[in-house]
Amino acid sequence: MPANIALIIATFLWGSSFIALKYSIDVYDPEFVIFFRMLTTLVVCLFLWPWVKKFDYQKGDWKFLLSMSLAEPCLYFLFEGHAMQYTSASQAGILVSCFPLIVAVIAYFMLKEHVSKTIMIGFGFCIIGGIALTLFSPESEHAPNPILGNSLELVAILCAAYYAVSVKYLSTRYSPLSLIALQGLTGTLFFAPFLFFIELPNQYDEKAVLSILYLGTFVTLGAYGMYNYAISKVSVLTAAAFSNLIPVFTLMLSASILGEFLSFEQWLSVIVIFIGVMISQKHKTIDNDKPLKNQITTDSTK
Repeated sequence: MPANIALIIATFLWGSSFIALKYSIDVYDPEFVIFFRMLTTLVVCLFLWPWVKKFDYQKGDWKFLLSMSLAEPCLYFLFEGHAMQYTSASQAGILVSCFPLIVAVIAYFMLKEHVSKTIMIGFGFCIIGGIALTLFSPESEHAPNPILGNSLELVAILCAAYYAVSVKYLSTRYSPLSLIALQGLTGTLFFAPFLFFIELPNQYDEKAVLSILYLGTFVTLGAYGMYNYAISKVSVLTAAAFSNLIPVFTLMLSASILGEFLSFEQWLSVIVIFIGVMISQKHKTIDNDKPLKNQITTDSTK
């Protein structure tokens, strides 16, 4: 499968995840939702054990494997789960537009990936747009506290960006399914203790349960599988650029499914974010890809 097709499928599934997460979190506690989401992923991976077990650990990778799993799913889902309690699915999806630029900054510090002035200018526009989106977002049924919700979502995106850079390094050594199984195991163990500190649900909501199952299979297994496969074929910045499709899919789905709409001021904020994204895409991707590939090649020979 071409990498660009895999990335389009992954971004569509991620865009739909905000809708499913909103459904389930409106009924159940975020930690409860995330725990059973990760447990679902782990159970599915057990059925795929012949492919999962192809895990040939290489010395020194524990730092990347541990930090990757801690960043996502653990901290990412923790922050995003609570963010969806306070903000709307459409606003959260729009903030994902900042993801490629945050990836570029993290890649610079982790892998000495060159970050041009153009990228930094675009990064500035996205930050301004994200802040404006938050300030112009009134409280509503879908977003009771947008300032808190959008702030938590930005922290979640930061964790996701670190995960993306780590996966680029690890995808040269391990299969996508093995990395997903590790995420499922880590996420299940991480969120299991939270069940002792929350009020367990005493009701069954079919739509919420189906949303959790969808998140654990199609999103965690499908989207991450497609992304991990694609990132082994293309550069981390190229893959991250496709995340610009996530807010598009989220807006379309949230409008048609949840009935969410943005105000005029919010749309202006969206435009500022997309201006930043477009500016950031003016950099020379060929030159930027080389340091990342060289760094990975050098590290893999140590």
